[in-house]
Amino acid sequence: MADTIKLSRRNFIIGTGAAGLTIGILASCSNNSEDGTEADQAANAEPNPEVNAWVHIAPDDTVTIRIARSEMGQGTLTGLAQLVADELDCDWDKVTTEYPTPGENLARDRVWRDFSTGGSRGIRGSVEYVREGGAVARAMLIQAAANQWEVPVSECSVEKGVITHGPSGNTLRYGEVAEAASALTPPTGVQVKDPSEWKIIGQPVKRLDTADKVTGAQKYGADLQMDGMLNAAIKQAPKRGGTLASFDADAVMSMPGVRKVVQVDDTAVAVVADRWWQAKTALDALPVEWTDGEGADYSSAAFETELENALTADDASVANMSGEVDAAFANAAQTVEATYRVPHQNHACMEPMNATAIWTEDKCEVWCPTQNGEAALGAASEAAGLPIEQCDVYKLLLGGGFGRRGMSDYVSQVVKIAKEMPGTPIKLLWTREEDMQHGFYHPTTRARCEGALDADGNLTAIKIRIAGQSILAGLMPQALQNGMDPFAFQGLLPSGLDERVEDQTLKYTFPALKFDHAMRNPPVRPGFWRGVNANQNAVYLECFMDELAHAAGKDPLEFRLAYMGDAPELAAVLRAAAEGSGWGNDDGKSRGLCAFYSFGAYTAACAEVTVDDAGQLKIHRIVAATDPGYAVNPQQVDAQVAGSFVYGLSAALFEEITFENGEVQERNFDTYNSMRLRDMPEVETIVMPSGGFWGGVGEPTIAVAAPAVLNAIYAATGKRIRNLPIKDQSLRDA
Repeated sequence: MADTIKLSRRNFIIGTGAAGLTIGILASCSNNSEDGTEADQAANAEPNPEVNAWVHIAPDDTVTIRIARSEMGQGTLTGLAQLVADELDCDWDKVTTEYPTPGENLARDRVWRDFSTGGSRGIRGSVEYVREGGAVARAMLIQAAANQWEVPVSECSVEKGVITHGPSGNTLRYGEVAEAASALTPPTGVQVKDPSEWKIIGQPVKRLDTADKVTGAQKYGADLQMDGMLNAAIKQAPKRGGTLASFDADAVMSMPGVRKVVQVDDTAVAVVADRWWQAKTALDALPVEWTDGEGADYSSAAFETELENALTADDASVANMSGEVDAAFANAAQTVEATYRVPHQNHACMEPMNATAIWTEDKCEVWCPTQNGEAALGAASEAAGLPIEQCDVYKLLLGGGFGRRGMSDYVSQVVKIAKEMPGTPIKLLWTREEDMQHGFYHPTTRARCEGALDADGNLTAIKIRIAGQSILAGLMPQALQNGMDPFAFQGLLPSGLDERVEDQTLKYTFPALKFDHAMRNPPVRPGFWRGVNANQNAVYLECFMDELAHAAGKDPLEFRLAYMGDAPELAAVLRAAAEGSGWGNDDGKSRGLCAFYSFGAYTAACAEVTVDDAGQLKIHRIVAATDPGYAVNPQQVDAQVAGSFVYGLSAALFEEITFENGEVQERNFDTYNSMRLRDMPEVETIVMPSGGFWGGVGEPTIAVAAPAVLNAIYAATGKRIRNLPIKDQSLRDA
């Protein structure tokens, strides 16, 4: 696992073979069938024997692995299946997957444990117990074969789902003993494999969900159809904190297809119709009056002034402080100061928020793309007014999540609408405009960075003051620590602060430092946006490290390495990215570096850019190196790194949510732009799994995208860009 693997973003893998996701469905749900016949057959089919909660095996040896975490394009579905399948020693070509429901999980004492998928923990947060699930199932299957042969288990071995009795040469397939194995008591103390024994873990096997995506067979929440289903469109108060004052349902009830107009809490109104476009058209025509709330006058411009003032305010929480900071600055031969800014941003999932629900007095069921099935179940139960045991949620593949679908507001809405029409399936689909206006936005922050250098250009102290919104204060204030939000310091924290954030610690060793946060919370819902606070903190730290290096007259690579003595893994990925890009080459391209530790993984990037005389930026290539400890599937790691750069560069170059008079100004992709193919550079990924730990993949490399490009722009032009996004800024001085 210590081998270095080089992969190209251009390698497009078309998955074949095993089927993709299977979903728990009702007999009334129509799936690839006009009359629901296939759905009826699926619902009434004899279930495959359950060896244990993780493994079901059919008589034909098909292995169905049950996955609790959500798949949203990041490859968690395949990665978790690899972990189980390797310990199971089954034939990978016969593996398929399905989601258990959170209702099943509760009924079985949370046997599948955590359903939440975020923080790059989909795999690393499940590793031990899903591997144990596979290992226990393997032991039960071998025991069942040994019982049938009446031989000791020690004389039996298994490979690719075929159990062999060594002395006699007799064989049995998993499918032949699965039912007998399911009757056994699961053993305890079963050991998982040593990494040296892995056969499927660490291999670039094809993803299980690719084939259906390529052919268009994959069904997302927006695609779901049911017999008798009606469709709902919703409109929410456009201003922050606004409420619904009145609406005139009679004005639209005679429009084609309209069935009902429903008030949803005191903040929204929905129209239910035969078809979604009918519902949306009627909703647009519905006379609605709104009452302004506390955030009705919120504007981004005014809040920027508040953030600027907070950079020098006294009310700041210190998260990381060591050494004699004041003395270092007092004795410095040179001091450097810079201020950076990152705006509000939207998750902008390609599939807008949606969910489908059926409510009766005795049962509530929801079908939805969600990052947290248990949270969705809780929201459904509360909205339904039913005990949680009488509710369930059927997870669907997500058309993008990025943290947004960790929230369950759209689930609550669809259940409340369905309550008004008992027994009728109701599908709620937000418009793109609703999705843009009613997100949980990435916080806007500023940072003032200060550094002290001695006469030899050595860094003696560094200070970073962050000013801006706290996600925890907005979503779960009970998690604040004496008023401090530790998540605001992702990537900058000291070790040992809290086990929840140990994977977000600073890996540089500085002689003295002080990192603090002046919390300023606007009337805007904050959210965990892919990469969360590591993204801007990497900009603040790594762009400033570049500024310090140039102020000291030192090579930016060597300057960084000088403070990585206690983090050889970080130094290794930085060297790999620099060498892979040809750091120091005189080939007409300018290069910028970044190295950062977040979500338990070491990442680095080197961006190659040119800026022409007119100030037009061209990003030619980015070489990214990552060490996640273990790489369950190097191919998926490559895809995640490339995908994270699309996300990170989109934010750096284009994306900004602004508010005027309490309303979001960017309503669709014409004003909230993202990377196009013509803009996207080549991404070369160097996967460097050093082993010994499980780090994240989907989010850590977002953080290094923007700083690498910003530092490369400076190398090309001599001009620092400190405010994001880059759009509309001149990259060359006039």
